[in-house]
Amino acid sequence: MSSQPTTPPDAPGPETRLALMAGIGCYLIWGFVPLVFQAIGRLGVGPWEILAHRTVWGAPTALAFVLMARQARQVLGVFSDVRVLAWLALSATLIAVNWSVFIWAVTHGRVLESSLGYYITPLINMAAGALLFRERIDRIGAAAIGLAVVGVAIQGLAIGHLPLISLALAVSFGGYGVVRKQVRADAQTGLFVECLFLAVPGLAYALWLTSQGLGHFTQSPQTTLWLLASGPITAAPLVLFSWCARRMPLSVMGFLQFIGPTIGIVIGVVEGEAFGPLRAVSFVFIWGGAAVFAWGAWRRSRGLRPAGDRA
Repeated sequence: MSSQPTTPPDAPGPETRLALMAGIGCYLIWGFVPLVFQAIGRLGVGPWEILAHRTVWGAPTALAFVLMARQARQVLGVFSDVRVLAWLALSATLIAVNWSVFIWAVTHGRVLESSLGYYITPLINMAAGALLFRERIDRIGAAAIGLAVVGVAIQGLAIGHLPLISLALAVSFGGYGVVRKQVRADAQTGLFVECLFLAVPGLAYALWLTSQGLGHFTQSPQTTLWLLASGPITAAPLVLFSWCARRMPLSVMGFLQFIGPTIGIVIGVVEGEAFGPLRAVSFVFIWGGAAVFAWGAWRRSRGLRPAGDRA
């Protein structure tokens, strides 16, 4: 009898490896996105004009993903459901707030504060789950939230005021996640409808700027290409994220989601943003909370609970 090599039961399959690559890819894109908006800003394009083009060119990119996923019928179904449209209008508003604050922050030398916001986001989600959906926070979750609160307080002392940019980013993106949880539509469909909501005022603003001679879209081929690229840069990581999130263990996603803000911190420090001892201590607490959060996600994915939480 000839023996054949067998694959270990826990060995990752091709789809798992692809999902891991997609997850790493989306967080790498989000991590380096500040450099893109900074490059556009150096060409003289203001934050609001960047946002307008991001929404305008995000729509056709999102439509392409819808067509590839063969979800055109689902899009039509969304437009016949007023309740779903209302939820998507709200989620579009929240993501627009998030994008606005983020673009302003990274083009005004506030990359560190924006990175802090995305470290806080998963902890905001955890707190929202407990308050809105009666999800139970165990001792590990409470410790993670506690460390993050201390980190935010120290960050406020370091910069002399509450880190409003960080909190605005965390609350808006956390709120976006809560709202999308209520929407009965796949990620590609929801993203396309959101982009349509935002593209209308975005296009109106871009056309108004052009009519006043203030627009930058046609000022140079370089500017045109950067603004056109803002659409795929917006839509692609969101689609990659939604695809991999359905195929990856929660424990792995818990670690991957900190790739983006960590890259942002490196960018901020390299670009010379103030990173004194007190601010460093604040990030130690935030990193501690993130690490505890990821560890808790790993335990939950294995069906483990702290001894004190067992019945």
